[in-house]
Amino acid sequence: MGFFHHESDEAKAHDEVTNAPHKAELSHELIAAAASYEAAKAYEKHCADNGKPESHAKAKELLAGLAGAFIDRMVESKGLDYVDKEKAKHEAEKKNKQVFTADVYEEFDG
Repeated sequence: MGFFHHESDEAKAHDEVTNAPHKAELSHELIAAAASYEAAKAYEKHCADNGKPESHAKAKELLAGLAGAFIDRMVESKGLDYVDKEKAKHEAEKKNKQVFTADVYEEFDG
């Protein structure tokens, strides 16, 4: 028997690491999802305080800025690099475009 048996925490960690997808991709997707969620919460608060933006385009700009600010904070606090930051921002923008359509904008009361 080796240092760790096949059911040890270390063995499980090894299995997880060796079978996991590329961590950078996962990180970008995870950060982007968190940024989209954070941006949506901040957008709702902004709308409650200030009313809905005048257009869908302005609302998307606001969401992009809110998501970008969250990503910047996470990149700085988690020690990610410029490439990680840009990939996360791109992924968040894509996610927000998929979710925040013109129909959603029109239906949103704020």
